[in-house]
Amino acid sequence: MADIKDPENTLVMETSKGTVVIEMRPDLAPNHVAHIKKLVREKFYDGIVFHRVIDGFMAQTGCPHGTGTGGSSYPDLKQEFNAEPHVRGTVSMARAMNPNSANSQFFICFDDARFLDKQYTVWGKVIEGMENVDKIKRGEPVRDPDKIISVVVAADAA
Repeated sequence: MADIKDPENTLVMETSKGTVVIEMRPDLAPNHVAHIKKLVREKFYDGIVFHRVIDGFMAQTGCPHGTGTGGSSYPDLKQEFNAEPHVRGTVSMARAMNPNSANSQFFICFDDARFLDKQYTVWGKVIEGMENVDKIKRGEPVRDPDKIISVVVAADAA
């Protein structure tokens, strides 16, 4: 198991390809991290698919419709753009054209995507299981997509 330094700010995500452990960064994006934890604790992400997966770029999830068109019942978040680079393993919020439109969708970078820097809110990074992220089925939209089986805040799993 990953070296979990802060269980309250670590997610353990079971996907159809295996376990992915995400270290959240409340120091970078405190409101986004609080929002993600609230959704995780409400089981919002359980069963949601990776609907947009682009080889060499990223895997996106978090849409309750599985199409990239939806979010949670909560209001959108004000952006918390930061200087953390979009590199392999970075976890960042998806959004529409409006910088303050992030809600529940997020993506995990397969490779460096530095052109996204300071335009999307980075809120975490994969600290274990990146090889499982790499196995997620590609497509836009994905046919028979991989999904999140369950996600828990590590502090709640003890």
